[in-house]
Amino acid sequence: MSLRVAVLGSGAIAKDHVTALREVPGVEIAYVYGSDLARAQSLAGLAPGAVATTELDRVLGDPSVHGVDIVNATPDHAAFTLRAGEAGKHVHVEKPAALNLADFDAMVSATAGTSLMVGQTVRFQPSVATVAKAVEAGEVGRPRLAHITWYTGYVWPAGWRGWQLDRAKSGGHPVHNGSHCLDLAVWLFQRTPVRVFARSFPSYAAGMPVHDSFHLTVRFDDDSLALLEISYALRKQADMLRRIVVSGTGGSLAHSTQDDPGLTSDGARPAPSSVEGAMNVQLAHWIDVITGRAEPVVRVDEVRAALAAGLAGQESLDTGRAVDVAPSPLVVTL
Repeated sequence: MSLRVAVLGSGAIAKDHVTALREVPGVEIAYVYGSDLARAQSLAGLAPGAVATTELDRVLGDPSVHGVDIVNATPDHAAFTLRAGEAGKHVHVEKPAALNLADFDAMVSATAGTSLMVGQTVRFQPSVATVAKAVEAGEVGRPRLAHITWYTGYVWPAGWRGWQLDRAKSGGHPVHNGSHCLDLAVWLFQRTPVRVFARSFPSYAAGMPVHDSFHLTVRFDDDSLALLEISYALRKQADMLRRIVVSGTGGSLAHSTQDDPGLTSDGARPAPSSVEGAMNVQLAHWIDVITGRAEPVVRVDEVRAALAAGLAGQESLDTGRAVDVAPSPLVVTL
């Protein structure tokens, strides 16, 4: 018997989710929902048997649908999750999960009878998973410092849609784009972030109405430190550079995508082997969570802690001062 899921959203990232879910054994994409029927139909055509619809009630009211994958714009994540939870559906939602802590807490409560997994894809990148496993195994002792560099060719003066530039809709850079690195730091340290200092600057796309690069300095409750450098302004859209350094009381670990084998050119720029395939692994894991075969790799308390740090980071950008993070106790597993 197939496990039936629905994809809620028909934007750019929805295609990645549809193509990944259709490859998971035993999974059937029952619906692709979108506000634009033509786009929903185009995506549904990628999954045999999927029905395109603009009627959310039809999807949530179908008792054969076990879970929904919410991939629409961030401002709608909370409302869609609440409705899905009330309908008894398991939920996977794209990052950032919410724009504030109150909404996220409501999302967790609404899915208490099923499950909620946030799509922190970085955790499923092969290189990151390897580093995290080594840290968990104690290879660096107790982590004390993480330095993460996250550079991507993505932002151009006219390249982003309006909602991404509108802080009220995206949460601002530290929430929208910083969620990758913040979540990674929380996951590696298994500690609670307590204070954030942020600064931003234009690097390549000086015409952007928001700065395309920013740095976050995050202090944790045991005085460990994460230094996060984030830029979405490399020369070409497919350009990518990731560096991770974790130092602890017993040693250090490091990885860089510059060390990956392979050739690139302007005509062929495949994803580095150390990050490739993460979405497929992530969504296959979500299905394992739904069916009870696995505990979620991404825990809601960790997501909440990273979101709180992102919100503090945006406040720091606004005020120019270091900002205390809203309390968010973390269940330490190390």
